[in-house]
Amino acid sequence: MPKLLCLLALSAAACVWSAGALAQTKFSGTCACKVDKQQVLPVGDRDGHSLGVEQLKCEWTKPADFGGDQTKDGVATHTADVRGQKNHFRGVHVVTTQGGDKVYLPYQGDGETSKDGKASHSKGTFTVAGGTGKLKGATGKGTFSCASAGDGISCDVEGEYQAGK
Repeated sequence: MPKLLCLLALSAAACVWSAGALAQTKFSGTCACKVDKQQVLPVGDRDGHSLGVEQLKCEWTKPADFGGDQTKDGVATHTADVRGQKNHFRGVHVVTTQGGDKVYLPYQGDGETSKDGKASHSKGTFTVAGGTGKLKGATGKGTFSCASAGDGISCDVEGEYQAGK
């Protein structure tokens, strides 16, 4: 009987620890991004098909909270497969917090451009893949939705993360 009680106690402790380990912290925010560098090359297989690489500089106009610190700015770098006005992209957004820590957000999504070639709207998903300082080892996931805003884009971001160990 004592072995059974010990096993039950260990199982209960494991369940409590697992529930705490799975606790996710929700976050949301808005960032405004502008193209900093861009290189696009035509593929040549049909009109309007090109491949490109792009880097955007971003400011968090409505900061998100990561580990008790607010997001400040970031750099998003991605590749894009453009087919006419539609595109598919994937990259990494490196976000810097007010305290100087970084969080890494690999992302992918789909978008459309207007006839004049400017970003119209896009949406996609991302993961939280670690960071520096208190965000080292952080994990999570989320979604984003972007729309044209002035000479750049504005993106609403929401997700959840678990702090690193």
